[in-house]
Amino acid sequence: MSTKPPKKRALALEKVDREKRHTVEEAVGLVKAAAYAKFDESVDIAVRLGVNPKHADQMVRGAIVLPHGVGKTVRVLVFAKGDKERDAREAGADFAGADDLVAKVQEGFMDFDRVIATPDMMGAVGKLGRILGPRGLMPNPKVGTVTADVVTAVREAKAGKVEYRVDKAGVVHCRIGRVSFDQQKLAENALALVRELIARRPSTAKGVYLRSISVSSTMGPGVRIDPAVVAATEEDR
Repeated sequence: MSTKPPKKRALALEKVDREKRHTVEEAVGLVKAAAYAKFDESVDIAVRLGVNPKHADQMVRGAIVLPHGVGKTVRVLVFAKGDKERDAREAGADFAGADDLVAKVQEGFMDFDRVIATPDMMGAVGKLGRILGPRGLMPNPKVGTVTADVVTAVREAKAGKVEYRVDKAGVVHCRIGRVSFDQQKLAENALALVRELIARRPSTAKGVYLRSISVSSTMGPGVRIDPAVVAATEEDR
């Protein structure tokens, strides 16, 4: 059985030097050039940090509204009562409600991408932990999805707010757009995410913080970015 990659992927691989480290602008340009799928592939960034996620004080987690969004229509569900439910709907929430909506999700309704809840609803929303938790949808105050300010939360979610969290290997994976985005917008989104991670550096993290950075499209090869250049550029800002 042949282990050669399909012809289109092989051609994409020829366009990328897997060992060379690039600037952010060069890297996203190569990602666009190497994309070959018939659909508009998403573009993702992977940043390996010098942290040990086993220690609670080195967990890097949060959310950011990227400058140019991620090119995806986000369906937002809000658990809220009374005026807050009305505010959520007026702000653009696709679904909003209280106990009736909790019951609907318990029955299998999952036609949404982001969940927001007011603090007073978390007692009821907690019942959905086994449903929402494994899907990364459980509201959490650390990323701004448990809040009384549902208007801001809904608008940010619709504008392309993305959540990030370092995994067990110390890597943060995050979508930064689509191949159809122009090079500058992808670069600005990537830098915004890296800048956010630098700002979130735990005080207990020692040594080199930005260990490696790469970007890739859904089907395309990974392109390496020089983390030292990025770090130096951000320090000069």
